Amino acid sequence: MRPIARNFLLGVLVVVVLLLALGALPGLLKSGDPYYLTATHADADELTADQRAAAVEAANLSERRYEYTTAALADATNGTGYSEPYWRGPVGIKGAFTHSPFDELNALRSNYPGATDGDAVYVRANATGGENVTFYRLNVTQRP
Repeated sequence: MRPIARNFLLGVLVVVVLLLALGALPGLLKSGDPYYLTATHADADELTADQRAAAVEAANLSERRYEYTTAALADATNGTGYSEPYWRGPVGIKGAFTHSPFDELNALRSNYPGATDGDAVYVRANATGGENVTFYRLNVTQRP
């Protein structure tokens, strides 16, 4: 093989390895205290009729798209549930390459504006046609 072709192939290989590392590296970066998506039980009486009607139906949320939300709701059997931890990263570059609870909350706020209350979003679960409807308030919290 000619030296020019060999050098070209090595250069392409180095670029591919660097791109793969750039894709995997942000997920490994951790700094500061972790952030969690928190699902807190909300009494239906605390919500307005519009908020109850506009609350996001938990059964419609995909585990693949809303992994932090579904984990927090699954953990909220005793009133408050937390998702897996998320660290922002030391430089701030991680947010551009990784999925975060902030992304999920922003997506819910933009897709369901009637279900928002400030920084939080209301979700209803167990809405199978009865009085067992449970409402949760979703927001991002930080625990040391």
